[in-house]
Amino acid sequence: MTDLDAQRRKFDKELATGTVALVLLAILGRDGEAMYGYQIAKRFEQADEAALAGKQSTLYPVLRNLASAGLLDSWIEPSDAGPPRRYYRITANGRLVLDQWVASWRSTRQMVDRVLEGEEQ
Repeated sequence: MTDLDAQRRKFDKELATGTVALVLLAILGRDGEAMYGYQIAKRFEQADEAALAGKQSTLYPVLRNLASAGLLDSWIEPSDAGPPRRYYRITANGRLVLDQWVASWRSTRQMVDRVLEGEEQ
């Protein structure tokens, strides 16, 4: 692997770290319905198939962290089609945080776009 490849991987990892939690909250906040991990992963893939290629397991630590922070409720229910499933639902506090994160994302995106397009002020 070249230095350029290493730098690209590092950048991609750092960028993904901050955005995966936002996307997961947005997915769960969209309909407000409870979803289990595989359903969430499928919705994530619908948004960007390449983002999760072979990495569905990386979502689960983020979901656990969001639940630990009180942004999601989680519980286990039995399944007719296999092992029990852990369901997640956004909390009222999660909705407030989602609104704040969306505002931060939009502001940051606009600033980065201005700089990349040469419109620094």
